[in-house]
Amino acid sequence: MLNALSLNWSWSLDAGRWGFSPPVIMWSFRRAALPLKLHGHSWFGLTRVISAKSDLMSFSVGDITGTCTLENLIPGRCSSSKGFDHTLSVGKRYFLGSCGYCSQAVASSENDKIKDGFLELGTTAMPDIIEVSNAEEVDEEELLPELEFVDDAEKGASSEKKSTGLELLNSIMGVPSVAISDILKKWAEEGNKLSQNGISMIIVSLKKRRMYWKALQFSEWLEKTKQTDLTERDYACRIDLIYRAQNLGKAEKFVDKIPESFKGELSYRTLLGCCVHAQNMRKAKAVFKKMGELKLPMNVDACNQMIILYKRLEKKKIADILLMMEQQDIKPSLLTYKLLIDTKGEFNDIMAMEQLVEDMKADGFEPDIDALTVMAKHYIKGGFKHKAETVLKEIEERKLKGIIGARRSLLLLYASLGRADKVGKFWKDCEADPKMQECVAAIEAWGKLGKVGEAEAVFDMMLQKWERISSRHYSSLLKVYIDNKQLTKGKDLVKRLVDAGCWIGPLTCDALVKFYIEAGDVDRASSILQKTAHREKMRPLFTSFIAIMEQYAKRGDVHNTEMLFQRMKEFGYIGRLKTFEVLIQAYINAKAPAYGFRERMKADKVLPNATFGKVLALADAFRKTAVSDIV
Repeated sequence: MLNALSLNWSWSLDAGRWGFSPPVIMWSFRRAALPLKLHGHSWFGLTRVISAKSDLMSFSVGDITGTCTLENLIPGRCSSSKGFDHTLSVGKRYFLGSCGYCSQAVASSENDKIKDGFLELGTTAMPDIIEVSNAEEVDEEELLPELEFVDDAEKGASSEKKSTGLELLNSIMGVPSVAISDILKKWAEEGNKLSQNGISMIIVSLKKRRMYWKALQFSEWLEKTKQTDLTERDYACRIDLIYRAQNLGKAEKFVDKIPESFKGELSYRTLLGCCVHAQNMRKAKAVFKKMGELKLPMNVDACNQMIILYKRLEKKKIADILLMMEQQDIKPSLLTYKLLIDTKGEFNDIMAMEQLVEDMKADGFEPDIDALTVMAKHYIKGGFKHKAETVLKEIEERKLKGIIGARRSLLLLYASLGRADKVGKFWKDCEADPKMQECVAAIEAWGKLGKVGEAEAVFDMMLQKWERISSRHYSSLLKVYIDNKQLTKGKDLVKRLVDAGCWIGPLTCDALVKFYIEAGDVDRASSILQKTAHREKMRPLFTSFIAIMEQYAKRGDVHNTEMLFQRMKEFGYIGRLKTFEVLIQAYINAKAPAYGFRERMKADKVLPNATFGKVLALADAFRKTAVSDIV
């Protein structure tokens, strides 16, 4: 209960710590997606007609045929250019979806493609645009857990796995996005019907594989053809799909179109989750406020969303949410406690963190693997080695019980403790039947210990065990090379990554950016950031932008720093003091006056603290005056 949590928060800018009785705050580690395994291959008819002036693709799946051009194809992921697609059975628990693809004519010159002895990132001999799931390419900071209604839907769909819905799912996954309407039309004309469970199973399956555009098309078709009576849950699902497939603005507009009878707490909570995922504080606060004005029932899920947002962007406001929860008698969930525990640990307030754990247990929640991992991480960071080892023993007990994620946590935590013997022991335990996420953890663990050879051995084993691995796995080894200053090997790995034709997601882009910064090529890092964001239609990480901005700011390169500042705003990274801190350093190092800086901060609703005020004063010293002009 919240009464068990003392909500007497105070914030000291000088001390930089939270001061409150029983604890508060954390962001639960997002559980890494389970690896999707390849279970089989089958061909489907596909022909490509490539022209130097335009790209045209024709396809055939069963009796369905059609053509599409690149501008009509929704960009998805990049894959190595092979003469076939994988069309896999979805009858088993995990599967990798297949899609048709269009081919782009390569117009760039060899000089554009070859630099430093390896291909320029983003170019392959014949790049293919496909929509395929890379389950491992998950940004643990950027992606929030799936909304609750998705999980609920999946529970109801479990009994429908071998129904006609499964057949339709196979068909949807086996064609390009542009052909889905034809598939659905033909399927309906044959007199097929879908149950609610079958509908839920298809949408959940597509979402899990991040095929959001296909899921959105399917959802829109259901409404258009009146295949089912829509509920608020269906509208909430559509909000989430529109945000993920398109953008937040279109999701907001859709909410306005929802009939009033279906515009309830679930719809607004879903929109709130989208705002939090986009890290748009202004819109998230507006949605949360509107929920109160409409007197919608407030629950812990909506409060957790706001805690997640404030934990990332403005920690001192968490107290307001906790106070509201106490006043409205909203009981905390396990996620609430984990969020609070992590935040206390971030400020090295170990006593408060431990008190929170006791309160959590008193409230009927047992720490799961995520919570134990967070606790151990903060113990190690704070120098409490004995306490960390106690928690690690508890995680080992969970491992013996077969709890998923335990071995992965043990590899990483023992590496942080510098225990190469323990890392070796648990990796040997994994080798008999390794999971993809355990392999990534082993690579990172060996990298932390400076054992590059062992990390390379794990990576090579992955290449042999799985037919296809994602760029996420390449980036884990690339980080090892960066941390251990082995840039030549890093360049070779980048070439292998390009040759493999992997989709470059936010995490991989971040690793590449930091690799080139470490290599002293900031301009190349900036180029990669721009190219991947444009080509892959993805949102780069905040840390990627900041890493490059800091390098330009050190040079006093105001132009490029300002350019990246504006790009960050375009991607929704607004209202953060950190961006202004880096930007002002560019002006100071260039010895240039920063005119209107306070007004710019005010427009973005960013308030300077005492430390930043002193930095602003330095920039003011470069302002021109009548006397300075004469001199």
